[in-house]
Amino acid sequence: MKKILVTGATGFIGHYVVKALLDAGCSVIASSANPVKAEAQPWFDKVHYLPFRFEDFDPNVDYFNFFDRPDALIHLAWEGLPNYKADFHVEVNLPRHEAFLRNLIEHGLTDLTVTGTCFEYGMQEGALKEDGPVYPANPYAIAKNTLRMRLDELVDEQPFGFKWVRLFYMYGRGQSPNSILSQLDRALANGDTSFNMSGGEQLRDYLPVETVADHIVCIALQNKVQGVINCCSGVPISINQLVSDYLAEKKASIHLNRGFYPYTDYEPMAFWGDRTKLSNALSS
Repeated sequence: MKKILVTGATGFIGHYVVKALLDAGCSVIASSANPVKAEAQPWFDKVHYLPFRFEDFDPNVDYFNFFDRPDALIHLAWEGLPNYKADFHVEVNLPRHEAFLRNLIEHGLTDLTVTGTCFEYGMQEGALKEDGPVYPANPYAIAKNTLRMRLDELVDEQPFGFKWVRLFYMYGRGQSPNSILSQLDRALANGDTSFNMSGGEQLRDYLPVETVADHIVCIALQNKVQGVINCCSGVPISINQLVSDYLAEKKASIHLNRGFYPYTDYEPMAFWGDRTKLSNALSS
């Protein structure tokens, strides 16, 4: 039975990743900064829970032993989202998380899976492939991409299994209250007659969070496919279509006030992931 450490276990994705690991028969060491939230999770009694706050990182501690010498780590933790433009991603998060992961690897960790972001691709459009260039254009993306490059360098110095899961968009229970579907749910619950949104013509790549978690676990438990792996559907869908499909699924209706909000300046209008490498990892 593989023993897997999951950081960020009480986050939006983390909750589902822990469940997927347990369903796969793994022994799970779950960690987060919020023990109270962890205790409320249905999986709490089935895992070894160890609270940890990244601001408390101590370079003198052997975190590989602290976390009970896991066979692999799925590193989901990252503070301050969805505030993508804040400088603390580069100034605070990046050095903390790099030091934490280096510590684990230097003390014995041999298999690491880390979640990245499609924002690493920057403002490029179309079907984006892992072997193409990256142009991160906001502090969050810059910090994530820099962490990936430094871990790549560390692999050359001290070899370990390394998978970088480049996440696209997702939806499901527990998602950010600022996400479009969360806002739509609130509008419906409040009995609003209209819903303010952008023009809705953006093309994006969406997956249910349960599917994303299953993909992360499959990627982490295999070692045939390494490096950057897009976690995506490979199928572009417009925001208009996403909202319309969601309303149809809920058998609800509301006037969509399109064009109320401008399009964001940190995302291209039309992009999605190429899932060839993901398919190879899932079939391994």
